Amino acid sequence: MKVIDANISGIKIIEPRIFKDDRGFFFESFNKVRYKDAGIDADFVQDNISGSAKGTLRGFHYQVGKFAQGKLCQVIHGKALDVAVDIRFGSPTFGKYFSIEISDENKKQIWIPPGFAHGFAALSEFVIFSYKCTAVYDKESERAIIYNDSEIGIDWGIENPILSEKDLEGKKLSEIEKDFIF
Repeated sequence: MKVIDANISGIKIIEPRIFKDDRGFFFESFNKVRYKDAGIDADFVQDNISGSAKGTLRGFHYQVGKFAQGKLCQVIHGKALDVAVDIRFGSPTFGKYFSIEISDENKKQIWIPPGFAHGFAALSEFVIFSYKCTAVYDKESERAIIYNDSEIGIDWGIENPILSEKDLEGKKLSEIEKDFIF
């Protein structure tokens, strides 16, 4: 596998080694030893899978305290724009974001450590999105930043996104607590 450090400290792009033949393909989607060697020494405790129609936008989500999550994300089916925003106060990249298109075709993964808000947009007709988490979901620890915060300035490429009520109630970056210090 090939591991690339993103332009924001802590985020990594993983390009798995893919074996293709007439039958299809095979690749290792996770190997604890290889990922540890690549700098992702995470204890994953929960796997999540979501299905989203084209135009759905999920995020920006994060959890705080002992439930802060690192996430290893990949698309099982379809294509998504995956975005992570640095919310580590004192970080030279605080408020900056990293985005990447991940799909069932390119099979790229993105590692997002704790201290980032995460979201994605479904770009294909239907997306099955998978992510491994380093902490279990805890409703009381969950936070959200509004997807269209002008302080962050993301062009999602979607004119009228499909959003949940919870996501519409996200705070602006300038309103969040200092839950993560760089």
